Amino acid sequence: MATPIKTVSITVHLTDFGAWHLAQWLKRVGFSEFRHNAVGEDEAYAMRDAAERVRSALAKAGYAPR
Repeated sequence: MATPIKTVSITVHLTDFGAWHLAQWLKRVGFSEFRHNAVGEDEAYAMRDAAERVRSALAKAGYAPR
């Protein structure tokens, strides 16, 4: 039987400056950076997917650099 996946909600308070620059970084970071910092490909994909959720939340809050 598979272990259920637990979801977690977080609240982060950022300055306008910090939110914008984090959104910029999340736009620019590539899979290679996640892979370089992960123990394996599965972890790199999980890291990338989590970062995408943060990027999406920033976009919904109005921080979506082009």
